[in-house]
Order: sequence, then structure tokens, then C-alpha cells
Amino acid sequence: MSLWGKRDDMIVHERDPFNAESPRSALQFHVTPVDAFYGRNHGPVPTADAALWRLGVDGLVGRPLSLSLDDLRARWQPVEAEVTLQCAGNRRAGLIEVRDIQGETPWGAGAVSTARFRGIRLADVLAEARPRAGAAHVALAGADVSPLADPPQPYGGSVPLAKALSPEVLLAWSMNDAPLPPVHGAPLRAVVPGWIGARSVKWLTRVTVRSTPSDNHFQAVAYRLLPGDPDPGTAAPDGDGIPLGPLTLNCAILHPADHAHLPNGPARVAGYALAGEGRTVARVDVSRDGGLSWQRADVGEAASPWVWQHWHTTLDLPRGDVDIVARAWDSAGAAMPESPRQLWNPKGYANTAWPRARVRCG
Repeated sequence: MSLWGKRDDMIVHERDPFNAESPRSALQFHVTPVDAFYGRNHGPVPTADAALWRLGVDGLVGRPLSLSLDDLRARWQPVEAEVTLQCAGNRRAGLIEVRDIQGETPWGAGAVSTARFRGIRLADVLAEARPRAGAAHVALAGADVSPLADPPQPYGGSVPLAKALSPEVLLAWSMNDAPLPPVHGAPLRAVVPGWIGARSVKWLTRVTVRSTPSDNHFQAVAYRLLPGDPDPGTAAPDGDGIPLGPLTLNCAILHPADHAHLPNGPARVAGYALAGEGRTVARVDVSRDGGLSWQRADVGEAASPWVWQHWHTTLDLPRGDVDIVARAWDSAGAAMPESPRQLWNPKGYANTAWPRARVRCG
């Protein structure tokens, strides 16, 4: 075991703060083992005494609350859900190949994982707190202090009240049938299915009902899609651009790996696809010639709109260099753009271009 109880084959980009993506072998399972679940952090992992910990609920509410873990377990019906979480920077490495992106983690396709989370619905807690007139957003604040903000501040973000009241949004204390590990947000974290992982705030300490989005650095400044035309050094300042929230359709090839050497002939090609907010993956096509011709893949059933779907097919690979490409459609008919050149942006977010595996056969 390596740092934070993770497997030795995790792809560790930073040790402090801990940022590591899941190995491809672990992503081929429907549920990702906790010791292989990706980690995205913006500061040191905090610790909390569960016996002393409290969740505050305040802001535009008729009844402010202060809740212990025992309160949460006793006062509301526990629920369990499988949820795929994905970092907004997943597959950033493909954008870096187009043009360098300074100061951002070069995530491959492993900044995504799926777990069974158990906890209570955020909507149940908000119902007891009674949001008042003018309530439109719910801010979530964690205990982890990030030096990326100036001055340093605890991590936070927000979601619209309508999303917070949706039944899929959880306050979770358990992950894969075991207590939430410290690196994944113990004693309590938010789980916001269908949205970028940055909104599933860990080490949760406060829920604040507001009329406007959170003014936390990681909502008001970071995690925004900036215009793609400027050079990184002259890009629009943080705080401009489109605030990231709901996920968009994405797909990745897990096998074979890029630059693999394979025998020519029949070869299994497999990966995952994720549709995002409230949608499912309807179709995946795979090509062995860079997109000149296509073969339809078998796509797994959608267990819910909040989890990925795995796909696979067999391609007859010729000798020589082979450019394997995949593309997906979701249940709304949305498709993926062909090239990451169409998507490059100064922060390297939301690479949803066709994934490629360039292999040599023979």
C-alpha cells in the first residue's frame, strides 16, 4: 500500500496535496475499489474527531441546524446509491498535447471512479431547515484549507437549490460498504451525481442556503471554462468564463493502452463512457483507421443516469501502426467532438474529444 492506503499502481501526480488517478485495470470494474479510487485535493487532508464534529446548516433558512453524525443517522432515512465522480480535468493530457497548459495536473483518463455511497439526502436536511423566500443556491463548505486561494481559505462550492433538492444528492458517511476514508472526506462529504467532482465537497462542515452562488474561490474564481483562443500567459483572468457544473458526455479507451505493442489480428478494445447530468450513453462506435470507418461496440446497461457504462468490441487489427478511435452518443443525441483542438482552453477542462489509442501491431 502507498500513501493514504492506495494501491502502488496509482498514477500519483502530487503527494501533497494528494492528487492521483486510478490505474486502468481498476477502471474496468463497475464499482472502483476504494484503494484505487482517484484522489483530487487542493490542500492537506484534514482530520476531524467524529465525536466532536458538527454540520451547520444556515443562511436563508427558517430553522438553522447544528447536527452530529448520530443526528444525521437517526433523524433521516439512510439511502445508498452508486455514483460516478469525474474530475473536471479528466483527460487533460489530451489538451496538453495540443498546446501546453502550465500549472495544471496532466490527468489521463483515470480522474474518474465509481463507488457505492451511503448517507442521507441533502433534500431531507434542507426540508427541516426550511429555505426561505429568495433561496436559489446551496453553498457547501469543507474543512480543508487550500493555499491555491489568495489568501488561503477552506475549500467550497455551490449548486443551485433545485439540484440540491434532487433526490440523488447525498450527504455520505460510507463508501463501498465501509466508513468514508479520511482522504475521501471523512466524516461526511457531499455527493452531487452528474456534476463535476469539484462540487462533491469533502470534509463537509457547513451547508448555507443563499440567494447567489458561493463566493468561495473554487466557485467564484476557479473551475471556469475560459475562452480557448488566448495563450496561457495572456488568458482571461480567473473568474471570467463559464462556471462548470453538469458533466458533459465523455468516453475513454481503457484497453489497449496508448502506444501498446500488440499482435495483429483480433483484439479486444474496451473502455467507459459517461453521459452526465440525468442522461445515459446510447451508443459507442470504435474505429481501427482513425475514424474512416466504424464498428459499433456493445454498451453495458445503464444502472442509473448517475453511473458510467462500460463498452467493448473486437477489432481485427492489421500489421503496422494502428490508430484506434472511439466516439459516443448520449440519450439526448449529443455527440463528442472529433479533435481536442476544438476544445483547448487555458485550464484544460472538459476534454470530451474522441479518445485515441495509437498502437503498433505485428
